[in-house]
Amino acid sequence: MRAVDIRGETGPASALFINSETAVPKPTHNQALVRIKAFGLNRMDLLQREGKYPVPSGAPNTMGVEFSGIIDSFGSCSSTLGFHVGDEVFGLAYGGAYAEYIAVSTSMLIHKPKQLSWEQAAGVPETWITAIQALYLVGEYQAGQSVLWHAGASGVSIAGIQLSKAAEASAVYVTASSQAKIQFCKSIGATEGFSYKEGNWADALLSHTGGKGVDLIVDFVGADYFEKNLKAAARDGHIVNLGFLGGTVVKGDVDISPFLGKRLRLEGSSLRSRDEGYQKKLRDLLVEHALPRLVDGRFKIFIEKVFDMEEIQKAHEVLESNQTMGKLICRVH
Repeated sequence: MRAVDIRGETGPASALFINSETAVPKPTHNQALVRIKAFGLNRMDLLQREGKYPVPSGAPNTMGVEFSGIIDSFGSCSSTLGFHVGDEVFGLAYGGAYAEYIAVSTSMLIHKPKQLSWEQAAGVPETWITAIQALYLVGEYQAGQSVLWHAGASGVSIAGIQLSKAAEASAVYVTASSQAKIQFCKSIGATEGFSYKEGNWADALLSHTGGKGVDLIVDFVGADYFEKNLKAAARDGHIVNLGFLGGTVVKGDVDISPFLGKRLRLEGSSLRSRDEGYQKKLRDLLVEHALPRLVDGRFKIFIEKVFDMEEIQKAHEVLESNQTMGKLICRVH
């Protein structure tokens, strides 16, 4: 089969190429072999391409964790969890989605509604499941709390804004690099946004909330936002860290007294390193909390651009530009 590979195993976007001699994966007893129609791009893919992402044990070398496609066959397990050969599905995997075929656990598949295109369905699993995990399982969100989503125009935060609003958050805040991105976030449900390029966003948020701060912060930035997150969090606030776009080393003298003064919690989490049982629980939450609204249009899937798989170098370059407001998707012909 054809699959995206990396010359030299790691490297820049220009090192990506289509390897037409990749072996088709063989599904194990609880897996399905899916012929991929489209796959989504995520920032972890950039890190993996550069050799900076810890790939889970047993995951294929091929990048990509979210996809849509058609079931081609099954492994040896007699129970296929209600799926059949020829079913249109989308799902989450530990890797291998940048290809024509993928072997994936049937417990991580979802029947593709006819209302969603292949491209839309491929943009759902990683982003929406990550947002659901941050909000409900890790963040322990309760109705009426306020939520701040950093990187507001990213795929995860776009899902998170909509999920928070639907779950009756008292306010949904974002940070972003530009007023255009902030206005986009407000158009899909954000209450207010703060540009990190136009002053101290934490001071602006505290001013906007009359000094109260925000109950739940979902952060992808890390070190650069550590002190500001402590400042912006409300009493008994919860900070959920999902990434380190701003580095891992906090520099300078940082006052950590808010941990005690505000009774704060800072909790790190990841998705790809979780076991299959945990991921299935999130898959079920996606079906419960998001799928009906995705089908009837109350939740929107925003796709910035669709590429052909052969344009993977360009797709990675666009993702690296940090200018997107929505998902980047690749079609497999």
